[in-house]
Amino acid sequence: MKTLQIDIVSDIACPWCAIGYARLEKAMDALKDDMNFMVQWHAFELNPDPSGDGEPILPALSRKYGRSEDEMRANQAQMIEIASGLGLNFEKLQERHTRNTFDAHRLVKWAGEHGKQTAMKMAFFEAYFGRAENISNPDALVYCVESIGLDGDRARELLASDQYADAVRQDEAQYQQAGVSAVPAYIINQKYLVSGAQEPETLVKALREISESG
Repeated sequence: MKTLQIDIVSDIACPWCAIGYARLEKAMDALKDDMNFMVQWHAFELNPDPSGDGEPILPALSRKYGRSEDEMRANQAQMIEIASGLGLNFEKLQERHTRNTFDAHRLVKWAGEHGKQTAMKMAFFEAYFGRAENISNPDALVYCVESIGLDGDRARELLASDQYADAVRQDEAQYQQAGVSAVPAYIINQKYLVSGAQEPETLVKALREISESG
């Protein structure tokens, strides 16, 4: 049975990254009899500025994309519907604030050493999109850490230090230099790039083609 390596470049503050992974899970499930998958998460920051307390998401998106808040609200409502169909909790998607995710990415790196990288990422998605929590706040992050069975005290120590900071920065630099400018992005077998939150059927087709190409 062939094994495909899937490196996922994404941000915890990116709703399409959560949707994209839920769709990828469906694709991997459809192919589980034919191939194995090794998934690795890599950091990307949509909001790299760590200063300030964040701002409400709708005006922030309105300014970023040059569209009205009503348009952005409709856009977010559509995302909530898509997410719900995939079993994701996006209940507070429109109530969240812009947040820097650098510390959360450090914890994802750490969780990877305990075999819980994906679980950590999912817990952060749930906290941010489902509960509109401040995912740059240590207390919110530690709650997520403990929710997946990892040591909260160890996580607090890590957050108070600069551990894994270099690893996150190297990650970001590597994929930016490789031309990844939007997320989610999937690099298959360190060779093929699939961009965006593609439908499961599209992903199944792409993964089959890559597997058959050797």
